[in-house]
Amino acid sequence: MSPISLWPLTNDRRPSIVTLMSWDESLFRAINGFAGQVSFFDWLAETLSAIGTLWVPGILLTGYWCWLSWREALLAAPVLGGSIGLVDFMGARIKDLVARPRPCMVLPDVHQIEGCGKVFGFPSNHALNTATAAAFFQVLYPRSGWVSWPLVAMIGLARVYIGAHYVSDVLVGWLIGGCCGAGVAWLLLQWPKFRRRSVSPPAATPTQIPIGYNR
Repeated sequence: MSPISLWPLTNDRRPSIVTLMSWDESLFRAINGFAGQVSFFDWLAETLSAIGTLWVPGILLTGYWCWLSWREALLAAPVLGGSIGLVDFMGARIKDLVARPRPCMVLPDVHQIEGCGKVFGFPSNHALNTATAAAFFQVLYPRSGWVSWPLVAMIGLARVYIGAHYVSDVLVGWLIGGCCGAGVAWLLLQWPKFRRRSVSPPAATPTQIPIGYNR
């Protein structure tokens, strides 16, 4: 299948998309403009962008999940892993279909603090995968969102900071990943064997005493 020729667009074709791309580039430059100025932020962005960094919190999360409910963890972990693998594959296919180059490939004066990666960047697979996991846990364990979503936001921002993605690459990745993760978790909750629902005992009824009965 040949790529969809959306990038670049001229001003006489689809002006609304051209305007959106202009805003997208402006937001990218505003965020990427900070790269290379503070070494700590550069290190943090590179660390958050590295896939290997997620192994440590992933292992800790798995341990806590097993402690919280080993049965749910045993049933849901393979489902989550398969979901992330599926959206990652889907993101790669969308990249090839849309064929939008990364900003570090086409824009001049990009503050690039690590390798640019592959040619195409829409959508961000980092955003896809992390949003899938966060939405999955949000549906199963609502309080997890206080930890997972800030991490998702930081990783997405880091991808723009280092010059690898436009803001729209990240936003679309969050949207697709969030919908997929939440949808899969909701379906999992519909499976009766996943989470046993406690059955409330029937309400006690007062003993009926016949009229005129004397103890």
